[in-house]
Formats: sequence, C-alpha cells, structure tokens
Amino acid sequence: MRTATVSRKTAETEITVEVNLDGTGAYDNQTGVGFFDHMLDQLARHALIDMTIRAKGDLHIDDHHTVEDTGIALGQALTQALGDKRGIRRYGECHLPMDDAQVRCALDLSGRPFLICNLDVPTPKIGTFDTELVQEFFQALATHGGITLHIDRLHGFNSHHIAEAAFKAVARALRAAVEVDPRKSGDIPSTKGTL
Repeated sequence: MRTATVSRKTAETEITVEVNLDGTGAYDNQTGVGFFDHMLDQLARHALIDMTIRAKGDLHIDDHHTVEDTGIALGQALTQALGDKRGIRRYGECHLPMDDAQVRCALDLSGRPFLICNLDVPTPKIGTFDTELVQEFFQALATHGGITLHIDRLHGFNSHHIAEAAFKAVARALRAAVEVDPRKSGDIPSTKGTL
C-alpha cells in the first residue's frame, strides 16, 4: 500500500495528514480555512489520492502558518507514500480550463524541489483568503515533496477560477506522475537508478 500518515506540531500549528496514492479521490479536509479546504478537496478528488487532513493553527493571527504548514506535511506524506518511487511514471502535466481561466502545470517527482509559479492572481483576497497563500502552499508542497513544479496562468481574470484551476491542474499532473507505469513497474524511472 502506498500510504502515509504525517503529524507535525509546532508552536503555531498542529497538523495530521493521511494519504493513499492508490485511492479514489476520497477526502475529508478540515483546516479551519474554508477556501483552502475547498482547494484541498479539489486536489484530492482530481489526483485520485485519498486525503484526510486535520489542522489547527493560529488563525487568530492569519491563515499563513496553517496553509504553509499543511503544504509541508502534505509534501512529506507524499514523499513517504512514494517510497523509492519504483515503477512510477514520475512526470505529469495538465492544461486545465475553468471558465475564463486556463492554467498549465508540469511536474517531475525528481527529488529536486523547485517551484515556478506564474499565476498573477488579480485580487489580494478570495473572500477572506489571502491569494498570496496559493503560492506559499505550492512552495511548501514542492519543497517537502521533492517536486519540480511549474504552474502558469495562461488566461483568466476571476481570482477564484485561477486558484481553483491551479489546484486542479496540479492534481491532474500529480495523478499522472504517481501512477504505476505498467511497462516499467519494477524500475526506478531514472538513468541514475535513484530519485
């Protein structure tokens, strides 16, 4: 089973993440940040990764620590669930449209974290959610998941649509990358022999 549970506790947050890479996209995410929960639900559903997240954070200050630390814990859980990455496809990409927005994602489960995030969300908030936290989440996910992650807005003027398209595009690319390649199910997908 490609599953993992990660618990992370700091003076600012207390987070538990459970993932099953071979799931159906079932989700139960509760972070106390409504829009962020909605985005995490999209990530699970469209990646077909079962995901349960419980987060308690210092929301009386703002949402930053909760969002960032959830990204850290989720990245760590993905890394644990992937193990030595034997047999995975490794790469994934998606062009995802959502009404006015179109977002492109390409990623590599390389073990070499790097983020390029060109979303240029036009408003500073979606409801009460700070839109800059979208990039903060993806930075934490990429860094702690060992993911080379590129996300680009091609079109879009509605901030909600842009953010949601980004999460869905990452989900679809992640779904492809974590899948087992039936032609190479026993091999590490690298000429170096390790990822």
